[in-house]
Amino acid sequence: MKALVLSGGSGTRLRPITHTSPKQLVPVANKPVLYYVLEDIARSGITEVGIVVGVGHSADEIQNAVGDGFAFGLRVTYLPQMAPLGLAHAVLIARDYLGDDDFVMYLGDNFVLGGIAEPVRGFRADRPDAHILLTRVPDPTAFGVAELDRHGRVVGLEEKPKQPRSDMALVGVYLFTPAVHEAVRAIEPSWRGELEITHAIQWLIDSGHDVRSTVITGYWKDTGNVPDMLELNRSVLEGIEPRTEGSVDADSQVIGRVRIEADAEVHGSRIVGPAVIGVGAVIRDSYVGPYTSISDNCRIDDTEIEFSIVLRDAHLYGLRRVRDSLIGRSATVTSMPRIPSSNRLVLGDHSEVQISS
Repeated sequence: MKALVLSGGSGTRLRPITHTSPKQLVPVANKPVLYYVLEDIARSGITEVGIVVGVGHSADEIQNAVGDGFAFGLRVTYLPQMAPLGLAHAVLIARDYLGDDDFVMYLGDNFVLGGIAEPVRGFRADRPDAHILLTRVPDPTAFGVAELDRHGRVVGLEEKPKQPRSDMALVGVYLFTPAVHEAVRAIEPSWRGELEITHAIQWLIDSGHDVRSTVITGYWKDTGNVPDMLELNRSVLEGIEPRTEGSVDADSQVIGRVRIEADAEVHGSRIVGPAVIGVGAVIRDSYVGPYTSISDNCRIDDTEIEFSIVLRDAHLYGLRRVRDSLIGRSATVTSMPRIPSSNRLVLGDHSEVQISS
């Protein structure tokens, strides 16, 4: 059994971060989301992984970050996709690599708490033609949605429906036998101009193939936008183990689950976990609050920050207060110099005015 990891999307909802870096490499608790995906695949017992990448600098960055996969216990092959034309299109271009093997398709910007090991075991034992993972969501219009009959069988799928027939969204993990290759060749592009994997699965259902589902109750996130990235960062930080490998001076306080990596320095500051301070970062005269990830080689001076992600080499100085933020690599954020405040008034006779000083 192989894995097909999709990492070719443009990440428009995470711009401007994704103008210069693939969304799959944006860090959560100081580790790229794609790393969590690859580690999950390795834990499921799969070792052969094809990564679908776009073209240009994003593909180069992903290849530089993952390499040959040896660090994850995997053997990685890169499959270029000239344009993001849909999930089913990714299966289409991966045909030669996948051969006649069963495979799991895993979106490279998704996070599944609890992992895919159990669904993979069940799929290997029963070998339905397709197996999808579902979860209940409050707004199904933003997802592919499955309709189940009263026995829990999948009877219909829709991609981002305006009037959903259920609240069951497809998680970004799909398990297939080679039967799916006929399906992706049989479908036509949707109104979005993409080959939709939901259409391919619907083709399997209509053709009498065995399509099953599992409803997961654990945590799942599609990290396609900033609020989801911050929420995932919060969830992952909840489980970190505290440790201090860097230096913390006597004028500082470290409270709760805080991980301070090697060569990091904390001077005259207060850090309240869960939080992580990256390798070589310097925190001086600052407050770092809960659910904050400070990446490698950042400088945080005279600043208050919480519930945020700061990417490597960024510098924050003199800020009150930063919250709910995603700050890109090598960004510099400083406070504006104070200027005298003034009010310009043109008042008529007998006016009464109150001004907040």
